[in-house]
Amino acid sequence: MVPGFGASARGPVLVLDGGLATELEARGHDLSDALWSARLLADDPEEIVSAHETFFRAGAEVATTASYQASFEGFAARGLGQRAAATLMRRSVELARIAAERVGGRRWVAASAGPYGAMLADGSEYRGRYGLSVAELTAFHRPRLEELAAAGPDLLALETVPDVDEAEALVAAIAGLGVPAWLSYTISGDRTRAGQPLEDAFAVAAGQRDLVAVGVNCCAPEDVEPAIALARSVARKPVIVYPNSGEGWDPGRCAWRGTSRFTAAMVRRWISAGADIIGGCCRVRPADIALILQAAHTRHGRP
Repeated sequence: MVPGFGASARGPVLVLDGGLATELEARGHDLSDALWSARLLADDPEEIVSAHETFFRAGAEVATTASYQASFEGFAARGLGQRAAATLMRRSVELARIAAERVGGRRWVAASAGPYGAMLADGSEYRGRYGLSVAELTAFHRPRLEELAAAGPDLLALETVPDVDEAEALVAAIAGLGVPAWLSYTISGDRTRAGQPLEDAFAVAAGQRDLVAVGVNCCAPEDVEPAIALARSVARKPVIVYPNSGEGWDPGRCAWRGTSRFTAAMVRRWISAGADIIGGCCRVRPADIALILQAAHTRHGRP
């Protein structure tokens, strides 16, 4: 277990950060690259620190590192060898730690490990079922998880997982690393992106001592509430939720459309439903993270 993780000093829930790539784009960075925010680990690491710091100052207690799309294969495609790639992966943890130290107080650093589809950079992380076996997926994830764990994060964020096979692979890949993790699925309605029942998905976490929380992320805000009770009853672990804003991506125009549906009322419903750890994913900004903290306090009669 992570000392104190899941027990916020500020309110009834622990507050995560929001969309790191969204914040970096708002700062003027073009992340239309196969490496996404991981590109800045080499090109502009101080901007990553500043983005983490902004979320911390808005109320986040957990920073999720810029390593979601970082992999040996992805860096190799950019001409970086194994040693350079490993250095950048470890740097992601170091940068988040710098931000935490600048802000002070009790903070945690979660090293992000996205799914296999994130490395492909073709949207397949929202489909899953890559045609690989659990053993093959485990072999892909293990080396980068070893590097991230060696950098000394408080925990690993196994996030945006689209199907049960990859969840099983990730659980196998963290075995023996000595760093606890959370497991978070990307979902559509009451199923994984690959179409499996959420009950089957959350069952992967049941009895896994390395997993300190289970839940959903990178999904519509409306999909969160029904998943909370199911995650708790099946996995019997703290529940983590961090959906997107609710805006939709238009690939033809390469732009976001619609308006945010990430509201204080919705956050209060997630707390009432039993969520323990709440944050945001794509298009969720520092102001939204402040909203989570405010909603949590209001829900429990705090100023």
